Amino acid sequence: MLKYFIKRVLSLIPMLLVISILIFILLDLTPGDPLTHFMSPDLIASMSTEQLDDMREAYGLNDPAPVRYLRWLGNILKGDLGRSISNGAPISQIFANLLPSTLKLSLAALVISTVLGLLFGILAAIYQDSIIDYICSIFGIIGISFPEFFVGICFIQIFAIKLGWFPAQGRVGDGLSWFQNLRYIVLPSCALGFSLTAALMRYARSSMLEVLNKDYIKTAWSKGLSARRVYMKHAFRNALMPIVLVICLRLPMLVGGSVVIETVFSYSGIGQKLVDSINAKDYTVVMMVTLVLTAITLLASVLLDLLTAALDPRMRLDSKRSE
Repeated sequence: MLKYFIKRVLSLIPMLLVISILIFILLDLTPGDPLTHFMSPDLIASMSTEQLDDMREAYGLNDPAPVRYLRWLGNILKGDLGRSISNGAPISQIFANLLPSTLKLSLAALVISTVLGLLFGILAAIYQDSIIDYICSIFGIIGISFPEFFVGICFIQIFAIKLGWFPAQGRVGDGLSWFQNLRYIVLPSCALGFSLTAALMRYARSSMLEVLNKDYIKTAWSKGLSARRVYMKHAFRNALMPIVLVICLRLPMLVGGSVVIETVFSYSGIGQKLVDSINAKDYTVVMMVTLVLTAITLLASVLLDLLTAALDPRMRLDSKRSE
């Protein structure tokens, strides 16, 4: 298993290299000057052509695209992520300040969606064709149909503006306790995990229904086992594998969806920084943020394969035979 994991991680390196080249080419083809985009017209008018050229030379913007890419890649290998063109801040410091907030938001959305999705899915399967099943099915259709930005706007209108239960913005307040700061993350995390909750509920329901029709479940009932033991120990454990696969497949969507949710809720995270950097044509920040999000997506695929092998003994057996 360890050998397989190392091989999969090493296989991600050429994929990240190709993706970084594509991102660099697309950003280089984007019209506009990243250096003068964030400068005021009066400041640009007051500077001579030589001064602007000196600034471009200082940031390496006058060099050909292959030279700039190789220099950027060399700095990455040295541990230097570069600096933001818009404000000169180190990109490593930007990640240190904003990435934990995004990971916290994604983790909260994952926990909420997993708990609610499994709960609703198991209840819908146990009470098949009942009012509970119909309500859960309607929720599943709504959850996978509505886009995340629309869900976020609805949550703001209902729970922040109408009811006043939570803040409309996701920024953490200064000088507040941990519990008070928790209120700022509830709406963004629920909006981010809304579609995952619906998808997980549908998969949990179908997987549970498939297992409940198996012969060993009927045998468990005939032995006089309690309902809790039949549903949780025998049915749920055997229905768990496809549910775990769905969670792993949705992990990159949580990180990617944070870009939309952070913008809707004005949540200070790496997703909002990506949008601001695109608007400011801050290519150095866009390159690194996009590459990090891509790496997270690829690592999720590796995690999916590892969990599949851990949950399915046949996968482990096949891997041993292949070796």
